Amino acid sequence: MVRIIDRRFDSKRKSAVNRQRFLRRFKKQIRRAVNDAIGERSIRDLDNGEDVSIPAHDLSEPHFQHGSGGIWEQVFSGNDQFMSGDKIKRPSGGGGGGGGGGRASNEGEGEDDFVFHLSREEFLDIFFDDLALPNLIRTQLARITDFKSQRAGFTSDGSPANINIVRSMRGALGRRLALGAPFQARLRELQKELAEAVESWGDEHERVIALREEITRLRTKIEAIPFIDSFDLRFNNRIRVPKPTTQAVMFCVMDVSGSMDEQKKATAKRFFMLLYLFLTRSYEHIEVVFIRHHTIAKEVDEDEFFHSRESGGTVVSSALNLMHDIIADRYAGGAWNIYGAQASDGDNWDNDSPICRELLSTRILPWCQYFAYIEITPGEPQNLWREYEKLLGSHANFAMQNIEEPAQIYPVFRELFKKSLA
Repeated sequence: MVRIIDRRFDSKRKSAVNRQRFLRRFKKQIRRAVNDAIGERSIRDLDNGEDVSIPAHDLSEPHFQHGSGGIWEQVFSGNDQFMSGDKIKRPSGGGGGGGGGGRASNEGEGEDDFVFHLSREEFLDIFFDDLALPNLIRTQLARITDFKSQRAGFTSDGSPANINIVRSMRGALGRRLALGAPFQARLRELQKELAEAVESWGDEHERVIALREEITRLRTKIEAIPFIDSFDLRFNNRIRVPKPTTQAVMFCVMDVSGSMDEQKKATAKRFFMLLYLFLTRSYEHIEVVFIRHHTIAKEVDEDEFFHSRESGGTVVSSALNLMHDIIADRYAGGAWNIYGAQASDGDNWDNDSPICRELLSTRILPWCQYFAYIEITPGEPQNLWREYEKLLGSHANFAMQNIEEPAQIYPVFRELFKKSLA
């Protein structure tokens, strides 16, 4: 057996055979570059590719070279600066800096950082590499079994609405040919004999008359074969096969009261966008329900959710009651995976916070695959945070984090949705 080993270099001291091997080989450097890129782009642009730069020294391969110490001899080409026996200064190590940095020099060589483009899928795969939907496999709530009807050949009985005309007529034709074949063969023999008898004895001969009577009986038998029989009927057969439910609904609940300034609202908007993008990695179809609230909660469209300037006091329970009503009305059939995300500065009417905790515990979390609460405030936790903290020990599908500034969106998101080691 002949084995061919390709040792050609794609470029200087780089032997990545293809793109996937390259991504696997330099995954650590690429992930570091992607994380740096994420910190510089807005979440609205998260669903795009990225130009990633990897320092040249990270791409170099091991190779042998002379060390800087020890005693060694070299033969140099002739020049007009030194004579035989002259001592020359040992050259300093390192020729080019790689990446173009440092002071100018007329010696050595360098290499720019390696820049390549990550596609959208490659970029998101690296970003979400160590994230997973909580309890997705363990609880299998995302794999609720639904059934669909699927064609599975033909059957001899069924509903008249499912009759297959072509297949039934084909069967009827085959049956008639099979049953009538002996009669047709005998008929051809009699017709041939009749023609010979008529030619020999004439039309009035008794043998001719007998042959004609027998031919008539055979034709009667052939015509008596039913054109179609119940035995010929064929029906389209359909069976129910299980299919996984791959649809989810995401509830975005945001406080728009007077205490939520534009910076806090912008932080909440970015978190919702990131969560939606994350869910698209696991579900084929996602519906999003936007609920804004101050003292009154209202379901709105995306544009109003993000851009309306309405404000007022704060009664968070109104939003939770509306979320429960929407779940019961549209998503309670068991075919939806329900996710919730609530963003607030935590400032709530004191008497309402215990009500919110009770609503979340008894009416929201039992329906949800996962519910995340983020409190956007630079100060001490507010009363809503203190009430929600009481749910952490008893509800595995609930998590909460604090965000003080937009730069913390990504770390908080990763903390909320990190892979479970259990």
